[in-house]
Amino acid sequence: MLELRELERGDVPEVNRWRRDPELIACLGAPYRFIGPEIDERWFEGYLGSRSNTVRCAIVEHEEPSRILGLVTLAGIDWVNRSCTMHIMIGAEENRGRGLGTFAVDAILSHAFLDLNLRRVELSVLSSNERARRLYRRAGFTEEGVRREAVLKGGRYEDMVTMAVLRKDWGRLADSSL
Repeated sequence: MLELRELERGDVPEVNRWRRDPELIACLGAPYRFIGPEIDERWFEGYLGSRSNTVRCAIVEHEEPSRILGLVTLAGIDWVNRSCTMHIMIGAEENRGRGLGTFAVDAILSHAFLDLNLRRVELSVLSSNERARRLYRRAGFTEEGVRREAVLKGGRYEDMVTMAVLRKDWGRLADSSL
């Protein structure tokens, strides 16, 4: 059984391995860079200092909660407008295609809307990442626009698709599955 738990300092070495995986980063909007462990330690310290507007959760199996499988984040939480940006990363290749992303997106949206009382969650996804876009559409996200040639991936510029889900739309989706 899968669950979310807050990211812990002990997870940072595994996250650092993922962030140095060119194949994984090729699927994400982030650029590929060489990232040393000290950079990710500072990244984690930054998270600890921004917990008032950031939620970083490790995706783990209940039976083995110390082994992180992925990471899902609500960042830049705007408490006035009750909105944020979601990020997700499934680490090792053998964990992709197992439903971890579906679980994590559903769980973090439930947390965002029911626990944090947010009303809007948005994200950006590579236009070429159709697998992720299908996942987000199933979760209730709507494509709102395209940032043309917004990121450099593999030596060429690629579009980023902006998607968002509103609590009222997510609620209808959640209610229809009962």
